[in-house]
Amino acid sequence: MGLMLVLAVACSRTPERGGYRPAPGPGANPQLGDSAPHDWGGRGPYGHAVHGIDVSRWQGDIDWNRVRNAGISFAFIKATEGGDHYDPNFHRYWREAAQARIPRGAYHYYYFCRSGAEQAAWFIRQVPREIGSLPPVIDLEWTNSRTCPYRPSPAEVKQQASIFMDIVGRHYGQRPIIYTTVDFYRDNRLGDMRAEFWLRSVANHPSVPYPGQRWAFWQYTGTGIVPGIRGNTDLNAFAGSRADWVRWLQTRLTR
Repeated sequence: MGLMLVLAVACSRTPERGGYRPAPGPGANPQLGDSAPHDWGGRGPYGHAVHGIDVSRWQGDIDWNRVRNAGISFAFIKATEGGDHYDPNFHRYWREAAQARIPRGAYHYYYFCRSGAEQAAWFIRQVPREIGSLPPVIDLEWTNSRTCPYRPSPAEVKQQASIFMDIVGRHYGQRPIIYTTVDFYRDNRLGDMRAEFWLRSVANHPSVPYPGQRWAFWQYTGTGIVPGIRGNTDLNAFAGSRADWVRWLQTRLTR
């Protein structure tokens, strides 16, 4: 499955010319769009060669073949939250994305009132260890939760997140990616954690709100338009060229 996904990526309709280049509209592929496009000036995401989505139950029914044919090269799918919640669409999305030959990975929405070990065990119960999957993701952000208003110290955040990442990384054979937001990254000084980063930045290039931080993925809008998905969805860019993407997959797919 892993080799098939790499070959599928290499044959994708996303333009082959790598790196950042001018694009005629929202997204490297003209089929992608944005219902509320941002004026990025000269440092926007649209010219990046490799784009993907992240989805949860709120996207409803998805036509994954249309999504792939629109130029989407990867998908991160919400699997779990805390220690006892799972997304009811996860297993269906997981299966359907694979059938459409879209490289996909699962993400866990971290809950500060459960230990990292408890949440890792819950994620492992729900997410299959399948050859060809993208690395798991831990989603670290502040939330306005009535059931868990607790905000731990930066030291505790990083300690418990590292426990989660160590357990999950050993199980899947790939160290998790950290997804985070500008305020959470700043408040908890996440830059010293050992991880690849997926950064949310919907108003500036990541180099502005995350100075000096290397990243693999950039979530640049929550109002993206993708054929095959009704309504808005998150769009993300990969940091490198298409050749970089294929090399990244060869290194980071679960084996």
